[in-house]
Amino acid sequence: MDSKDKDHILSLKVMRLTRPSLFTGLAIGSDARDLPGDYLNADIRSDIAIPQGIPNTGVGHMLLLPQSFGNIYLGETFSCCLCVHNDGNEVIREVSIKAVLQMSNQRVPLLGEEENESLHQLDGNATINEVIQHEVKDIGTHILVCAVSYLSPVGDRLSFRKFFKFQVMKPLDVKTKFYNAELAHNKAQSDEVYLEAGVQNITSGPLCLERVELEPSPFFSVTPMNTLAQESNSLVFGRMNVVNPHDTRQYLYCLKPKPEARMNLSLLRQATAIGKLDIVWRTNMGDRGRLQTSQLQRMAPQYGDVRVTVEKIPNVVQLEDQFSVGLSITNICERNLELHLDFLSGGGGSEWNGVSSRSLPQLQPGESTSLSLSLVPLHTGLQTIAGVRLTDTFLKRTYDYENLAQVFVTNEKTKEKEDFFSAWINQPV
Repeated sequence: MDSKDKDHILSLKVMRLTRPSLFTGLAIGSDARDLPGDYLNADIRSDIAIPQGIPNTGVGHMLLLPQSFGNIYLGETFSCCLCVHNDGNEVIREVSIKAVLQMSNQRVPLLGEEENESLHQLDGNATINEVIQHEVKDIGTHILVCAVSYLSPVGDRLSFRKFFKFQVMKPLDVKTKFYNAELAHNKAQSDEVYLEAGVQNITSGPLCLERVELEPSPFFSVTPMNTLAQESNSLVFGRMNVVNPHDTRQYLYCLKPKPEARMNLSLLRQATAIGKLDIVWRTNMGDRGRLQTSQLQRMAPQYGDVRVTVEKIPNVVQLEDQFSVGLSITNICERNLELHLDFLSGGGGSEWNGVSSRSLPQLQPGESTSLSLSLVPLHTGLQTIAGVRLTDTFLKRTYDYENLAQVFVTNEKTKEKEDFFSAWINQPV
């Protein structure tokens, strides 16, 4: 960015400070049997900007100074140098330089806003250089306003301003999905929440993701699930997590409610804030960027006033052999609950065994009761435990549970007979 006002003795130049890039050239080779012979190949080999051994890649080993303002992305540090030059031969006194960065919703002073600001004296053909830096935290149009004031040789106070506009673009596209865990490893219903985060590089060059961490809210603790099992410090993406333009990396996190949150189920039910993603990356030339998302929100599971969890259930059961299922019923509302239990028919390949309807003990807020119920499986395969209805006798509100858990039903006796007859038929004569 360059500007100069001919009506003033001083001129202002603004140059963005950024890292150089690698020289890239167009490699044009030819076969030795072609008309040019080996002349083109010899010219490429003699080019000092082309690396030895890989002349046809087009990527050189020399650095190229920036020729334009370049792109600025959210989360990067904007650095520039303000140069005020005295175009005359006389000494200019009380030179003041101010810089302000204006966005759509705020104004950030970068230079010269202090009350005890020191004024400069500028000799003839001399220059004052000031370097300013600012971490860009907003997307959209930014205007750098530079103001210069000074005392002319005749004693007049003069000033001028220059405006430099640039756009800040979005470097990453983050998409999230939440999964409320239905079953834990012990087959009981769980309060765990799984977060799947997709981080896409939407810049024009490759990025190296140095850190993608989830900072949980006060209600949860987080366990990253992005490392190899045998090497806890090794990412599944490899040691260098380089993401090319338009590529995406998928991250997975498991969030568990803290003990104090588990004790207050009504508070846990209303806890929709999960946390923030903190992302740190570097460009191909080492420029560092950092981005933190806003508070991620999930849809809280809708339990109503009652929560039913499966505490005990076998993994495999025998066809037509009775088995037990342990349920826990918890009151998560602010009043006493009087519930009535009913068994519905057609419960996913099995039938409940016992009294089909009964009243449960009164539950105070936060109190739980445990039930042991019996079922008889009628079909083989993976069957769903369903057909439980709870009725709030005060509000006449019903809760139907059609997917409490799953159990595998087998018929080992039939399989043993089939194996016996198969072995008998296939025995050698």
